[in-house]
Amino acid sequence: MARSAPRDRASAGGAAAGLKMRIWYWTWRITAVLFGLLLAYQLWIFAHVLWWTKYNPSTSAFMEERLEVLQDKNPNAELQHKWVPYAKISPNLKRALIVSEDAKFVDHEGFDWDGIQKAYEKNLKKGKIVAGGSTISQQLAKNLFLSGKRTPWRKLEEAAITVMMEAVMDKRRIFEIYLNVIEWGNGVFGAEAAARHYFKISATQLTPAQAAKLAAMVPNPRYYDTHREASGLQRKTGIILSRMDQAETP
Repeated sequence: MARSAPRDRASAGGAAAGLKMRIWYWTWRITAVLFGLLLAYQLWIFAHVLWWTKYNPSTSAFMEERLEVLQDKNPNAELQHKWVPYAKISPNLKRALIVSEDAKFVDHEGFDWDGIQKAYEKNLKKGKIVAGGSTISQQLAKNLFLSGKRTPWRKLEEAAITVMMEAVMDKRRIFEIYLNVIEWGNGVFGAEAAARHYFKISATQLTPAQAAKLAAMVPNPRYYDTHREASGLQRKTGIILSRMDQAETP
């Protein structure tokens, strides 16, 4: 019996080594599969970004998400949305949105690091998220592809898509798509639908005051859709209006 003990230990050691090799093998295989799926997803997104350099998106992930919510309450609900080319959107609205959402839009490469730092400091001081620091490019990346849930994964994906867009689209195209897909009310998307919903005019006819009010609504459009005379909205509209002549648009 004593002579069999080394053989038993060797056999047990071999089994343990074999098990360890199988674990490493399957870990590597699973990691490779997950990496392949992630890469395929990124390529799928990049293909859409390339396509949209010349062709207009008919919808966005956020629009589809909102439509599902509306149709849960009313199966016949539809979104208010109509694409219009960049040239048919009032310069007033372009300036107002640059002032309110991303003053450095034409200069940065997708990220406003100073704005992110200021937002972080403001949130830290308040003890909660009260400012985002997202650029127009980041907002568009989120709206086109991602859900509204705030997760670390979503922020990483948003950053990756932003890099893709900035690499293959010029600023004018990014801004044109943004103007046509952002939310401006309950089921209201894009500049043309917003202008007609709130002022009964086309997007090309928006006055400076009307444009400033629409820009002021962007952070909380569904609330302001039903609270159009809110004091906070009026105050922010006045601030945007006073700064619009400083805006640089693509």
